[in-house]
Amino acid sequence: MITSTQNAKVKHVVALQQKSALRRKEGLFVVEGRRELMHCLEAGYEVVETFMLADQTDLAEQDWLGNILTVSPQVYEKMAYRGSTEGVMAVVREKSLSLEELQLGAAPLIMVLERVEKPGNLGAVLRSADAAKADAVIICDPLTDLYNPNLIRSSIGAIFSVPCVACSSEACIAFLKDHGIQILTAQLQDSSLYYDTDMLGGTAIVMGTESTGLTDVWRQAADAHIRIPMLGQLDSLNVSVSAAILLFEAVRQRQSVKS
Repeated sequence: MITSTQNAKVKHVVALQQKSALRRKEGLFVVEGRRELMHCLEAGYEVVETFMLADQTDLAEQDWLGNILTVSPQVYEKMAYRGSTEGVMAVVREKSLSLEELQLGAAPLIMVLERVEKPGNLGAVLRSADAAKADAVIICDPLTDLYNPNLIRSSIGAIFSVPCVACSSEACIAFLKDHGIQILTAQLQDSSLYYDTDMLGGTAIVMGTESTGLTDVWRQAADAHIRIPMLGQLDSLNVSVSAAILLFEAVRQRQSVKS
């Protein structure tokens, strides 16, 4: 059992939790909690090392958890990025997915996010994408890495269940055009109401930051501009709320055709 918070392995986990540069350099990240870890394993990620409290005896013999180390409650608290993670966390090797590796159906539904910087928002969008069974989430010109602990936490494991690619806006636009996927940009200017827009075919819903919206490269590449009606005094919604509304409009239209 590791009982010292000064242990080198403990310090390494803490550094991975806090430093995106180290995560990128080593290709490693930390997953906390049983639910998130199970989603991670189901998606085929490799667990390098697992840290657990002594009462997690039902997990102690699982060889897919890599090298298993028991830690004291004080050490676990030092390593944990958040509370209530059931006393288990793991160091996991990253998997990077490219646009060309995406496996798309006949009429794919894709969520595209440009320069969204808050990990919590990204995680919430991934949850909605999982619920809507979107084919992929593409993060363009990302301002945070995909394995930020806040993103993993807020996605409750959807970062592992939804194919997720990080790339440039230009590469994404070229990919969508090459695959005949219509580009719908969410914006207030020169736009139609989202529920009046056909989303039955291959569709990419593109959203930008709440503060500045989308850049011109996306506005000019769009096949149509869509908006959510704002009936109150404010002119925008949280990006994760907007993403859920637009994704489930596509789901509604597609379910209506099936029925």
